[in-house]
Amino acid sequence: MNGIGSDVAFLQRFGPWALVTGASSGIGAEFARQLAEHKFNLVLVARRKQRLKELAQRLERAAKIQTKVIAVDLTHPDFLHVILAETGAIEVGLLVNNAGFGLAGKFIEHEMERELDLLNVNCRAPLLLSHVFARQMARRKKGGIIIVSSVSGYLATPYEATYAASKVYELFLAESLRYELRNDGIDVLALCPGSTDTEFHDLAGSPAVAAMAVEPVVREALRKLGKNAITIPGWHNRMLVGLLKFTPRRLHTFFAGRVMRKLITR
Repeated sequence: MNGIGSDVAFLQRFGPWALVTGASSGIGAEFARQLAEHKFNLVLVARRKQRLKELAQRLERAAKIQTKVIAVDLTHPDFLHVILAETGAIEVGLLVNNAGFGLAGKFIEHEMERELDLLNVNCRAPLLLSHVFARQMARRKKGGIIIVSSVSGYLATPYEATYAASKVYELFLAESLRYELRNDGIDVLALCPGSTDTEFHDLAGSPAVAAMAVEPVVREALRKLGKNAITIPGWHNRMLVGLLKFTPRRLHTFFAGRVMRKLITR
């Protein structure tokens, strides 16, 4: 299947509505902006309602599109019911599972509630949303799903243990679903950015290193949707993942642990 070409073809293939989680800032907000440029109507999902409303208003004025704002916490057990109640009458042709967060520090020093919150947002939410909306897309024989994983999905990372494990889940989920759903007309892409210039690092408690801007990260994802199973934005991130294939895993973990320990104790 073809990736992004003309706005019209892209919108016909994956529109008319896109649902973006974690849309209030960072990569999610940039997905919303770029999809609005391609004339997608948008369902914007995040916890911070005021930020979502401000973004929605800007995009409606600039791109002449429709938006729906859904302020919901993806850690809550019943978040899916809230989203389905707001989207039952529209056709979501593109799902962007972007919401996620990390926890940096020693595993046994984290509160278990936060560890479970991380798994709910990073793993449970994309599982539930992909299952529900892929069924709808399969009936229409068209659609797309982008799952935002990370280069951390390739690298066991001490002091970010649960986060790295959650990104493996997202990466493997996307790769597997791409194979399963291709005959249903659904394209699935794993987006695996490295460090990106967002609020992520402040919230996780780890400093950003060689952070990319969000604009090229999202643009590459939209360009590769329908062409590749995985995309890794940034030559330095692709080089890192390539090198990992030729070195023993125990060395990956050792050096990742050394680097992370230094970063979090600065």
